[in-house]
Amino acid sequence: MKTITRGLFYFLTYSCVIMLFINCRSEKKENETQVVEVKNELDFSRNEVVAIKKEDLAGFLEKKAEENLRIKKESEDNYLHTQWIDNDLDGVMDELLFQAKVEGNSSVKYIIVEDSSRKAPESDVVAYSRFVPERIDDYTWENDKVAFRTYGPEAKTAALEGIPGGVISSGIDLWLKSTDKSIIDEWYQKNTEEEGYYHIDRGDGYDPYHVGSSRGTGGIGVWKNDSLYVSENFVDYKTIADGPLRTVFELTYAPWSPYNISETKRITLDLGSNFSKFESDLSSAQKVPNYTIGITLHEKEGEVKINEKNGWFLHWEPIKGSRVGEGILITPKVVDSAFSHKSEIRDRSHLLIVTEPTEKLIYYAGFAWEKSGQISNLKDWEEMLDHQSQIINKPLEVILK
Repeated sequence: MKTITRGLFYFLTYSCVIMLFINCRSEKKENETQVVEVKNELDFSRNEVVAIKKEDLAGFLEKKAEENLRIKKESEDNYLHTQWIDNDLDGVMDELLFQAKVEGNSSVKYIIVEDSSRKAPESDVVAYSRFVPERIDDYTWENDKVAFRTYGPEAKTAALEGIPGGVISSGIDLWLKSTDKSIIDEWYQKNTEEEGYYHIDRGDGYDPYHVGSSRGTGGIGVWKNDSLYVSENFVDYKTIADGPLRTVFELTYAPWSPYNISETKRITLDLGSNFSKFESDLSSAQKVPNYTIGITLHEKEGEVKINEKNGWFLHWEPIKGSRVGEGILITPKVVDSAFSHKSEIRDRSHLLIVTEPTEKLIYYAGFAWEKSGQISNLKDWEEMLDHQSQIINKPLEVILK
């Protein structure tokens, strides 16, 4: 009887140890990974940058190094590109970014692990921006789809002194790319060796787009008495993040217009998107009647379409033998009116979107070029704007499991 009792005791003790060991292993394994589900509620495929707030990873991050976190698709071994971002530049990272690809009306699971044995993957297909002193003082930004630039205070001084390359403008310039690789550094470097280098298409795109004193695609102003009051060149800049998945920066402008408007503009561009997000913080000494977003009509040879219901506004125009679609997207409820204003004065013809005055104006501005292979006709451009409108209203949902 004692033998049986002793045997049962040993068996139960052994079983408890085994169960404890299994539970510990299971708990350890669970703590070593974090499952992230990304849901797409729209009926078309999406490949977009998504963000996980660091605070939501607090438990998982315990005793783990931020720089060693890796993300992969469930059941796959290859790690994805990631980016930590400090949105307020306080020295503490706020979000972990990665690019999620999800088919229409479906979801995909991703796994976060800590792995210091393998480097995070790198690529020359990036979102990227920087201040460019070698071309007077441009600020330029790009991704795999599009590139933009605008102009700093030295460009204004150069214009006033008659120096070539100078310009007085807060308009947004477009660089037409036909490659998914980064071109900013190469084009500017070669332009220092051969003036006007990037104005010639050598197979990867070029800059034939004229801005001058116009709004380009996405510059703002105040519309009053058939006149558009605008700011001049930015006077200061701050780079928040230079990629590789998301680039963010801020431009500050001297007070402008009869209303003495102060403006700081934060611009964000994600990898894979044709549209920059503009967020302008605005204040004024006097009551402002509106804030108006513009797209230059150049020689008035293009076609304008206005879709106030879905909040998009497009221009489709010929530029040196090919077509370019430019567009603005904004929440419809803040739009007062939209119309084409045509003038005989150079750089004064615009598609104008007049909005209610606000302390923060948020909108998206972007484009697509026929020769990039992204679109083939006006219908394609309208569809891209329709999709972007839905994307803005229905972001990919990120759920930590």
